[in-house]
Amino acid sequence: MILIFLLAVVFISASSLGSYASTSELTSNPPINGVVMKGAFVSMKQDDYGLPSAPQDYIDDSLKMISEAGLNHVRFVFYWEAYERDPEAFINEIKSVANAADRYGLKIIYDNHQWHTSSWFEERATGFPWSLFEGEYSKGGGGNTPDEAAQDFWGDWWDRSVKDKEGKDGWAQMAEFLKTIVLTVDNHSSTLGYEILSEPHVNNKGQWSKIGKFNSFITEELRNITSKTIIYSMNVPIDLNSHINISPKNLAKMAPSNKENIAFKVSIYAVPNGDGYQEKRFDMFLETSDLAGVPLYIGEWNNVVRTKEGVISKLNPKLSELTKTDAKQILEALKKADVWGTAFWRWDYQEVATDNFNLVSYNNGTLKPTKYLGILEDTVEKIYGPSVGKSTLDNAKENNLINALVKTGKFTEDEAKELVTKSMQIGTDTAASDTAPASDTTTTSNTDKSAAETLSFSNEDNNTNNQSSNTDTNNPEGYDDLNELIDNIKNGDVDIDEISLNAFQDSGAYQGADEEIQDCIDLAGKIGDNLGDQEIVRCSEDTNFFQN
Repeated sequence: MILIFLLAVVFISASSLGSYASTSELTSNPPINGVVMKGAFVSMKQDDYGLPSAPQDYIDDSLKMISEAGLNHVRFVFYWEAYERDPEAFINEIKSVANAADRYGLKIIYDNHQWHTSSWFEERATGFPWSLFEGEYSKGGGGNTPDEAAQDFWGDWWDRSVKDKEGKDGWAQMAEFLKTIVLTVDNHSSTLGYEILSEPHVNNKGQWSKIGKFNSFITEELRNITSKTIIYSMNVPIDLNSHINISPKNLAKMAPSNKENIAFKVSIYAVPNGDGYQEKRFDMFLETSDLAGVPLYIGEWNNVVRTKEGVISKLNPKLSELTKTDAKQILEALKKADVWGTAFWRWDYQEVATDNFNLVSYNNGTLKPTKYLGILEDTVEKIYGPSVGKSTLDNAKENNLINALVKTGKFTEDEAKELVTKSMQIGTDTAASDTAPASDTTTTSNTDKSAAETLSFSNEDNNTNNQSSNTDTNNPEGYDDLNELIDNIKNGDVDIDEISLNAFQDSGAYQGADEEIQDCIDLAGKIGDNLGDQEIVRCSEDTNFFQN
């Protein structure tokens, strides 16, 4: 009777809480306004064998504070080398983000980040795993765009010639890594999408189309298991006078061939109309968005001052600052341009030298907001309005109801969203009828009651039928032992081509299986519309079957 209980909760919540935005509004309509957040285990360098110094409840406390600040979105940064360092700790932190975001009504974009390529090339860098460099690239050669070692690696990467010591292709390995993230969080209503690779390096004008092929490859691989937003990033360096011939036409070449539910991420670190150069730069991004036919996502924004050091313009922490006026001018320009979303750089428990890069501080075991969080909160409310981006408890409850319905295995996420949204509307109409004339009240009340009963009885029938079928040996969801299920599939007692993955995951047979078998079954269910009985058998015999 779990569905009846859940629907009852929906109706009670709708009646008592009134009307609020459905989660689909956040995923499909701009704006999303939030922050870029760095994690703990997911941000560690590969040769760091200690423990992160993050607060004990860093993820939960941070997402709660972000939600309470009236923001609705987090671009959550992770690094591939941190996964290679400790896969279990990495995935556990990713799971904690998804769960906390569900609770607090936030939307998450999971960002595959790199900065200066990898810690293999320099101590302060983080990004690609060491397995791609060992035996091929000299350690400590420098990972920034002018460094020869980095240029060699990125040139090989775009030529798809980077392989590990076992000869495994780098592109395919990254795709498998990202699929691991997707399979971990894709069923959460808080998951908005995934960023392929943040700010890849471009060394020459012949690499633009190669990046497009790379983004197309990763997009197609991910589209096998997710329909959520996929984001590709601008390159570095972004210098209008660079020899790599930066132009809207070349930037548009980086777009994946499949542009369905795709966004283009760029960074803005100055008022876009503050001077001629910044305005030209922003206009270039807008024109690129139009040429590529994809919305523009401001995945990082702040206000900095850069000074020339040789051929490179470097950030000057002492001269950089963000005032209320700066924030207002930047967000006004972004709103006028109708960008898809914005994320402020940055949220991190580790303090950095540039003051306005610190939204929070961590002192004496406590995470506290800085003045810049106040500036961000106030400016978002003034520019976009008090109702935009408010991630209230109501929204979080709706997310939780959607997740609960999906986990029953009876609904897809879209079906669950539609059901919850309709249920909320029924509750809203019922509450509104209290102030209507007597005759109208009776009509509305009866209509609402009829709709609620229809939903409830319909799901009660489904639940009764499912309970009956669970006693049938032909139903895989009713098995407590995987070996028994496999034997019955092989001898023909079980013969079902369409098994709900979510429902099967709740069975004793699945939960008692090895983790490798579970991962294989999860992948099989994601690749197809449903899970088939023979796919369960294949996973029991070869856990890598669907990765081949």
